[in-house]
Amino acid sequence: MQTQKLCYNYFDIDVMNTPTRNFFAVGESWGTMGIPKEGEFVTIQSYKHDGHLHRTWRDTMVLKTSEYSLIGVNDHTLVTESDGRRWVTREPAIVYFHKKYWFNIIAMIREKGVSYYCNLASPYLLDDEALKYIDYDLDIKVFPDGEKRLLDVDEYEFHSKLMDYPEDIDFILKENVKTLVDWINNEKGPFSDAYVDIWYQRYQQLLKK
Repeated sequence: MQTQKLCYNYFDIDVMNTPTRNFFAVGESWGTMGIPKEGEFVTIQSYKHDGHLHRTWRDTMVLKTSEYSLIGVNDHTLVTESDGRRWVTREPAIVYFHKKYWFNIIAMIREKGVSYYCNLASPYLLDDEALKYIDYDLDIKVFPDGEKRLLDVDEYEFHSKLMDYPEDIDFILKENVKTLVDWINNEKGPFSDAYVDIWYQRYQQLLKK
């Protein structure tokens, strides 16, 4: 099986005004895909800093797009790992991606309440193949009772040395951890009860069409 690889060059990173940044992919033409419409499906591809494909979600339903963000839903979605292992998501999950923030947010709808899994990652790009981003190891998990945990710190430190993460990226990611914690504490955006209710209901409506 051929290994897919995505190579990024970073430039003009404004570390004093995160999360603003610019980046481009070598050999790729971004922005060539039309904005997906409500009810359409997109593939999501997560890469690592060295450019190798990390994980793929097939058939994420789009619920809303704007100039800077995309909201979708995974429900029993096929996931393929970099080593070829496959598994299917267990519950509906509302996913949130943004072109300016260095994180994406997954709201998992479970019987005991909504849990959140927040990936520290590059802003997303969209081309004819998939929605793509670079995963930067660190995660914040939020439990239904509001408890927060910062996960995979050891993995981040290991990959930071192995893949030589630039200091600017390290600074931006840590600043975005602060932004995420502020959103969580103040129930902003995806962390509000209304957000999950609205978009899950919209998903249910689209299923009936």
